[in-house]
Amino acid sequence: MTIVAGIFLLLDFIPHVTGGFGGTQPPVLLLPFDPAWVSIVISGIPLLYLAVWRMIYNPGIRKISSALLICIAMFAAIAIGDLFAAGEVVFIMAIGALLEEATANRAKQGLKKLIQLAPTQGRRIRSGAEEMIAAEEIRQGDVLRILPGEIIPVDGIVLCGETSVDQSIMTGESIPIDKSTGEEVFCGTINCFGSIDISATKVGADSSLQKLIRMVQDAEKKQAPMQRIADRWASWLVPVALLIAVGAYVATGNIITAVTILVVFCPCALILATPTAVMAAIGQAARYGVIIKSGEALEAMGRADTVAFDKTGTLTYGRLGVSDIISFDPQIDAAELLSLAASAESKSEHPLGRAVAAHAKEQGIPAAAPDMFQMSVGKGVCAEVNQRRVLCGNEKFLSENGISIGTPERSVLERLRMQGKVSILVAEQDVCIGVIALSDVVRPEAQDAVARLLDMNTRVVLLTGDHQQTAQYFAHRLGIAEVRAELLPEEKVQSIVQLQEEKHTVCMIGDGVNDAPSLKMADVSVAMGSMGSDIAVEAADIALMSDDISKVVYLKRLSNAAVQTIKLSIALSMCINFAAIVLSLMELLTPTTGALVHNAGSTLVVMIAALLYNRTFE
Repeated sequence: MTIVAGIFLLLDFIPHVTGGFGGTQPPVLLLPFDPAWVSIVISGIPLLYLAVWRMIYNPGIRKISSALLICIAMFAAIAIGDLFAAGEVVFIMAIGALLEEATANRAKQGLKKLIQLAPTQGRRIRSGAEEMIAAEEIRQGDVLRILPGEIIPVDGIVLCGETSVDQSIMTGESIPIDKSTGEEVFCGTINCFGSIDISATKVGADSSLQKLIRMVQDAEKKQAPMQRIADRWASWLVPVALLIAVGAYVATGNIITAVTILVVFCPCALILATPTAVMAAIGQAARYGVIIKSGEALEAMGRADTVAFDKTGTLTYGRLGVSDIISFDPQIDAAELLSLAASAESKSEHPLGRAVAAHAKEQGIPAAAPDMFQMSVGKGVCAEVNQRRVLCGNEKFLSENGISIGTPERSVLERLRMQGKVSILVAEQDVCIGVIALSDVVRPEAQDAVARLLDMNTRVVLLTGDHQQTAQYFAHRLGIAEVRAELLPEEKVQSIVQLQEEKHTVCMIGDGVNDAPSLKMADVSVAMGSMGSDIAVEAADIALMSDDISKVVYLKRLSNAAVQTIKLSIALSMCINFAAIVLSLMELLTPTTGALVHNAGSTLVVMIAALLYNRTFE
C-alpha cells in the first residue's frame, strides 16, 4: 500500500515539474480526482489514527506526538489546496514506519523452549513400589527415584545414593557436580550416572526451573520499548511550530506562508534518522556474523558503559581439558602417569575420565584396556592395568581404599584448587603417585577482547555460577578485576539490577539457559550463537553466530558509530528545518517547494546512514 501511495504521489508530482511550482492549484491529469488523494488516504489515515490514539491514551505531555504535528500540517495543506505537500509529508512518515518495523522484528520463541524443558513426569516411590506420575501431581515430601539419564522433576534433597548431576541449566558450571546423601538437587537438571532417591522440597511453581521461567517473563515485561526521539521532542515541536505559523500569518497575512512553515517543520528527516542508520548497521553486522534483532538493541549497545560476561561457554569453551600432569614418584614421568590414568579411565563414563582418555589419545600416549574395572559413582575408578592395580579419583575415594595423602601432595592439590582446577589423584597399589588436573579451556581471543573493551573505557564484570576460586583464577588470566561468583540465575539478575541502579547501561553476554533471565533484564544482551543454547540466543537482543568473542569489540564500535550517525543526522535535519523556516518566512518557499526541501533533508539522512554499511570497525 505504501508503494501504491508513492506511485500516485509521483503522478501528482509530474505536472508540477512540467508546469512549474508557481501555483498551488492541483495538477490536472487524466483522472477524475487529484492522485495525491490516494497517497493522503493510504498514508494519512493510519497516521491520523495514531495521533488520535495517543491523544486519548497517552498520559500527560506524551499526548502530543510527532504524528499530531504532521496531521496538522496535512490538514493545513489540504485546506489551501496543496495536496502534493499534504501527501508528501504523510508518505515520508509511512516510509519511516516501514523502516522502523523492518529493524524491530524479534524472535520470541525462547520462552516457549524454556517451558519445554520442564519435566512432565516423575517416578514416585510409595509403599516400596514405583509409579510414574505427572510432574504436577508430585507433592512436597514425596520420595522420587531418579535413574541415570533422567531429568530431575522437582527440587529435592538426596535421601540415598550417589551420582553426578549436570546442573549447567541452573548454574552454568562446566562439569557435572557430584551429589550424595543430604545434598540439594534442582528441577530440570540431569542425573548423569547413579540412581538416587530424593525427597521433594519445592514442587510446581516453587521449583527452580519454574522460577527461571517466571524471571524471563517478568524481565520481558519490564523492558519497555524505546521511544522515538521525534516523539520525545514533539512536546515542544508542536507548540513551537503552531506558534511560528500563527505568528507568520499575523505578520504577513499570508496563509500559504503559515502552511509552508507547518510543512517544513514536520520532523520526517528526524524520524528517518534512527531507522535508516539502524538498517545500515544491522546489515553490516550480518555480513560479519553478528545478528542484531532490533534498533533498540543497537542504540543500547552504543550507550552501554558496562559489559557483564558469563564465564562457561562465553569466555571459555565450556569443555574440560587436561592442564597439569604432576608425578609424585621420581621414577614415573608424566607420560607414564597419563598412560596409567587413561588406561584406568578408558571404560569410565564420567566427563573427567573421558577427558583424560581423550587427552592421552590426542598426545599419542598408549592406553591399555584394563583387565578389571570398577566405578564408584561420584568418587573414582579402580582398574587393573597390566597386572598393576590403579585407582583414579578424589581424596575421599583414596582414603576409603586405605591410601593416605601426604603434606607435599596436599599443598599441590591446594594450589590447583586455588587455580580453579579439578584434580584426579592417581594411585598404584597403596601409594599416590601423581595428580592430573583439568580445567575449562579459555578462548584464545578472550583476553584481547577484554583488554580492548577496557581501552574503550568500558567496565568489565564477570558473573558466573562457578566457585569463587575458579572465577578468580580465570578473571586474573583474562584481566578482569571485578568478579561475582557462585551466582544462581536470580542472583545474576540481582547483580544486573544493582549495576543498573548505579546508573550504568549494562550489556550482558552469555550462552546458557541459566543466563536467559539476566540476558532479558540487561539493557542489551549478547548470546553466543553457534554453541549457545537456543533459549539464550532467543532471549538475547544480539547473537554472535561464530562464537568469536572478539566480535563483541566490533559490535561495540559499530554501535558507537551508529549512535553518532543518528545524532549527526538529527542535527543536520534540525538545521535544514531551521533554514527552511527562515526561507518560508521570507516567502521564498511554497508548501510544495517546502515539501521538496524537507524531502531533500530526508534523502540526505538516508545517504549518511548508508555510509555505515561499508565502514570498517575491526
